[in-house]
Amino acid sequence: MRIAVYCQHVLGMGHLFRTLEIVSALSGHERLLVVGGPRTPASVPDGATLLRLPELSMDAGFGGLSLSGEALQAVRRRRREALLEALAAFSPDVFFVELYPFGRKAFEFELIPAIEAVRRRGGRVVCGVRDILVEKKDQAGYEARVLDRLGSLFDGVCVHADARLFPLGATFSRAAEIPVPVRYTGYVAPGRGPGREVGEVRRELGVAPGREFVVASVGGGKVGAALLAALLAACAERPRLREAAVRVFSGPFCPDGDFAALEAAAAALPDARVSRFASGFPDVLAACDLSVSLAGYNTVMALLAVGARGLVLPFDQNREQRLRAARLAEMGLLGLLDPAELAPDRLAERLEAALEAPRPPRAAVDLDGARATATILGREVF
Repeated sequence: MRIAVYCQHVLGMGHLFRTLEIVSALSGHERLLVVGGPRTPASVPDGATLLRLPELSMDAGFGGLSLSGEALQAVRRRRREALLEALAAFSPDVFFVELYPFGRKAFEFELIPAIEAVRRRGGRVVCGVRDILVEKKDQAGYEARVLDRLGSLFDGVCVHADARLFPLGATFSRAAEIPVPVRYTGYVAPGRGPGREVGEVRRELGVAPGREFVVASVGGGKVGAALLAALLAACAERPRLREAAVRVFSGPFCPDGDFAALEAAAAALPDARVSRFASGFPDVLAACDLSVSLAGYNTVMALLAVGARGLVLPFDQNREQRLRAARLAEMGLLGLLDPAELAPDRLAERLEAALEAPRPPRAAVDLDGARATATILGREVF
């Protein structure tokens, strides 16, 4: 089949990396991947065709798009034309749209014409959405608009979640009224590289045999530098932590000033290094003794998939990360950090306690979402 996949990431990299896992799982099909957010070091799955639209993103507070006025109108026009032209040439059997209409309303200028064009040519349109939705100021109006768009533009919804953990109705009160079929895929967990052993990964990162290995990360890096700084400060507090191999991944979007400050803090420790990005990050998590991170969907699912010890700090700009992380903490699958615990002495206590704790039990959570999504999209009828 010909399957076109649209993903617009606007702040971090979670939406993009989840989409890349799904595109990879669709390897038996002809694939067109459409992206329109900031460039990242992520690689496109082998065999997929990439259409990169002119870049648009949002600020850390979701206060607005990165362009405005005439510049924004020009980019909108170029994006819409490029998307319509590519879809006409590709003629997809399925157009898989990440998040919209549950989010990305700001991109209706290109999505509605594109969806209508696909449907006129007989293609199916499917929405992919994560487990927990961001709250809206006018929740009733938002839910009514989503239901209207689903009924008029879509053929189905794939929910990237385990309904036993978080059904869509937990944050979308009218889920039972969705007018098209809804399928739960399980969570989309990033996969490990084939044949990469723990010892090999540690050697690649310069971790000496027998040394405790702590990894810190914050996804894309537009937010979260304070957590990384707190981690490095905490490691200077205790002899055990000072001697650990600490590898900090700031994310490709980390501001240069924050990155330089992290490098300076790392230089004060015997074996701490700061990088912007790690390819094969699930392999890094599998090799570490402890991960400290924000609580983004992708990082959390990677922790569960490899069974790593993890301390996570929810990004509280909205409720999504905290709701998920709190539920997983209740299940004993990770540790939940509070902002008040970022003081060096308190964080050092949490780090040492986490290193002493046994690895978490195998997650009783469906993590096969990429494969399940590919199976659903590959059916002739949704």
